[in-house]
Amino acid sequence: MFAIKPSLIIASALLAFGLSGAHAAEYSWKFQASETAGEPSFKIKKEWTEKIAEMTDGRVEIELMPINSVVGPTETLEAVSAGILQGHMTDPSYFSGQNPAFGMMGNLVGAWSDPMDFLAFMKENGGEDLYNELVEPYGVHLISAACFPLESIPSTVPIKTLEDFKGLKIRAPQGMVYNIFERIGAAPVNLPGSEVYTGLEKGVIDAADSTVLSNNDAMGLHAFAPYPLYPGFHSMPMIAVSVNKRAWDKLPDDLKTTVKSAFDDMAYDLISRLQQQDIDTLKKLQEDPDVHPYDLSPEERKKFRTAAEQEWKVWAEKNDMTREIYDSATAFLRSRDLL
Repeated sequence: MFAIKPSLIIASALLAFGLSGAHAAEYSWKFQASETAGEPSFKIKKEWTEKIAEMTDGRVEIELMPINSVVGPTETLEAVSAGILQGHMTDPSYFSGQNPAFGMMGNLVGAWSDPMDFLAFMKENGGEDLYNELVEPYGVHLISAACFPLESIPSTVPIKTLEDFKGLKIRAPQGMVYNIFERIGAAPVNLPGSEVYTGLEKGVIDAADSTVLSNNDAMGLHAFAPYPLYPGFHSMPMIAVSVNKRAWDKLPDDLKTTVKSAFDDMAYDLISRLQQQDIDTLKKLQEDPDVHPYDLSPEERKKFRTAAEQEWKVWAEKNDMTREIYDSATAFLRSRDLL
C-alpha cells in the first residue's frame, strides 16, 4: 500500500529495544494518541486502556503514548499498518493525503451539532463498517469510533460573525476543514496540533481549529488567544480507535468482544466528561477579566453550515468512497431531520 519510511524503521527498532526486558502480557500493544499527555482527553483515554487490562485479567495490555512519541501524527496509519505501533487513537483527517475519504469520514465539517448523533451514525447505522471498508486495505482495523464534543476555536481577536474570518490566519489540518475555512474567506495555515501553542504565542496564526475548550485551556492557549468561540459550531472530529489488522485477527473472540465493548463505553464516557469539563472551564473563563468567550448566533451558524454543505458536495466527487460516505451520512442526517 505504501513504502515504509526510514523514520518508521528506526522507530520500530527503538520500540523493539524498549520491549526486550519488559513483562509481556498475552497480547501487548502500543497505541499512540493525537494529544499531549497533559490534555484531559488523553488522561481519560489512558484510564480506559488501563481498565482493559483489568477487564481481561491482564491478557491484553495497551500502553497509550501521547502525540509524537514514536512517529508524527500523519504517520500513525503507516506505523500501525507496518506493526511499528499496534494501534492509534486519532483523527483520520491526518491521512487525507493517502485518500480524501479519510478527511471526509474523519471530519464532515459542520454536519454534527450533537456528538450523540455522530455515534448513532457510526455504531448503529453502518458508519463503522464503512470506515473499515476504507481502512482495512491498509492493514488496519477500526475497533471503535469515538469523538470529542464540538471543538472550540481559540482566537487572538474577537470573532462575532463569519465576516470576521475573512483574512484570519487560522490553524487547520489538511482536509475538508481547511477547504471550508478557505471557502468563508479565512487564510488557513496547515500546522500540526502540537504547534498550535507556539503558533499563537509567536503570532504565526491568529486562531486555531484546536480541540475542545477544556483541552485548549489545559494547554494554556487562552493566555495568547483570549477570545475563544464556544460552544463550537464547526468541527467534531472522529477519533478512530484502530489496531493492526493482523494483531486484531489473532485476538480470541471473547477478548475482541471485551476490548470493543470497553472502547465503545470509552466513547460515551469521553463525551460526558469532556462536556462537563468544558462547562466548568467556561465558568472559570467567564470569571477571568482577561478572557472573553464568544458564541456565534444561529444565523451565523446557518451561514457556516451552508458553506460546509457546498464543500461536502465537492468532496463527494473525489472518488467512489467519498461518494459512499456522503450518501450514507446525508441519508442519516435527513432521517433525523438534521439536514
